Formats: sequence, structure tokens, C-alpha cells
Amino acid sequence: MIQTIIHQEKLIALIIHNSYNKSGVNFLTPSCFSQQLAFIKHSEGHLIEAHTHSPVSREVFFTQEVLVIKKGKLKVDLYDIDQNYLESHILEPGDVILLAAGGHGFEVLEDLEMIEVKQGPYVGDDKIRFKGIQAEVSNLV
Repeated sequence: MIQTIIHQEKLIALIIHNSYNKSGVNFLTPSCFSQQLAFIKHSEGHLIEAHTHSPVSREVFFTQEVLVIKKGKLKVDLYDIDQNYLESHILEPGDVILLAAGGHGFEVLEDLEMIEVKQGPYVGDDKIRFKGIQAEVSNLV
């Protein structure tokens, strides 16, 4: 199963649940994204030709992240580009999320192992931090 979270006609996030299962090469992101995500499934014996990639100049203005959950549970809180809360989702082992636009925050619900993939390197000042719903909840306690 794939979930798309769209706000004001903009893709905020794309969640590929562990149950998603489609044969072949399935590109899940539009060609205009700076991060390409695909699900690939082939039968035993299928060959993918050896290859390299040609140099291509690309310009990236916004960081997009992909998280792969290996172990545990992670709650993802999604926000629009104005930092307004939209919705939350629980990710479990085998789930993958592309954080395409807007903001996001996380709460680890079970001991977690995950892989993060994004354009790099991290330069230290490319994040704008803000108070999310977790901060609001902790202020009420």
C-alpha cells in the first residue's frame, strides 16, 4: 500500500508500507523531484545490466529525505510549508517514507533503527526548527 499526503496540491510525503508489492520497476516520484524513489521487484534470475551513471549537473533547492524503518516504530508528524500541523502516521519495520515538502517531527515509539537518505552533505544550517505538536503537548502536562 502507498499513502500520499497532499496539502494544497503539494506532495508533503509519500509512505510505502511494507505490504506494497508490485512487479517490475515502479518509479514513485515525479521527474521534477530532486530525490527519486522507486520500488523494484524482479524474479530470481532476472539480470540488470552492469552500468555506470554519466555525470549530470543538478541543482537542488530543498532537501528531501527518505527514511527506511529497519526496526521499531516511529511516529511522523507532518506539517505544511507554513509549519501548521497536518497529520501523523506510524511507521513500522519495512516501511519507507519520502519527506518531500513542508515540515516534519518524530517520536520514537519503540527502540528504532532506520536508514536516512537525502541530498548531502549536511551543512549544519539547512534546518529551520519550530515548535511542533509534541512541544504543545508537553506544555500542557
